[in-house]
Amino acid sequence: MTLTETPSGVRRHGPRVAALLTLTPLLRLAVVRHAVPPESPHRAACDACGTPIRLDRPWPVLGPTARCGGCGTRVGPPPATVELATLAAVAVLVLLGPPVAVLVATAWWLAFAVPLVLVDVAVHRLPDRLTWPAAAGTWLGLGVAALTGPGPGPWLRATAAGLGLAVFFAASTLAFGARGFGLGDAKLAVSVGLLLGWYGWALPVTGLLLALTLSALGALVLLATRRARWTSHLPFGPYLVLGAVGALLLVR
Repeated sequence: MTLTETPSGVRRHGPRVAALLTLTPLLRLAVVRHAVPPESPHRAACDACGTPIRLDRPWPVLGPTARCGGCGTRVGPPPATVELATLAAVAVLVLLGPPVAVLVATAWWLAFAVPLVLVDVAVHRLPDRLTWPAAAGTWLGLGVAALTGPGPGPWLRATAAGLGLAVFFAASTLAFGARGFGLGDAKLAVSVGLLLGWYGWALPVTGLLLALTLSALGALVLLATRRARWTSHLPFGPYLVLGAVGALLLVR
């Protein structure tokens, strides 16, 4: 796209971007609710003052400022984090382009991937209430894409890739325990494998290699800055999502 074409591109995609950004309170609510330690009840109110957090009164706590309307305490991810992540997800969808049915399945996955990344960064867990709907919706969306497009072949391959990637992560958990990947990573891997497997057998491998490479680089940075130790457990979910997005952009 040339510089002269950029304004028209902005006008064409501007309404869609604005519409998708209206979903950010829902995404931020998902992060706030699920960014709690394992076995803890979902967060329904401000930890500091007890002000309820609800979609019928999203501002300011579920807005870009991420501040409680009662006491002003920050709640959930840092200000504008969810909004920037949503913009990045929209950019991925714009770059991928049609076919529409596959795009809808990808949008569904990204809608869950954004809060999953932020929850994993905050509390090192990938809750079932986000991983399983991400996998189920992606699988069904790709099934619709198969019915309206190339037939069952890509969908069956995607299903096999999703299960295969999940088995890989689950096996590492059983083999290495706390030193391996978590079961949450295995559940997230189902939707990642589904989405990448639609495009061929090579892409799930590419996504996994990208995720492992990014994870290694991130760990080295944290070690060099003394923000982590060799024994620290680091979340892998964000790298798995980034690896999947990077692999998707390779097929554009």
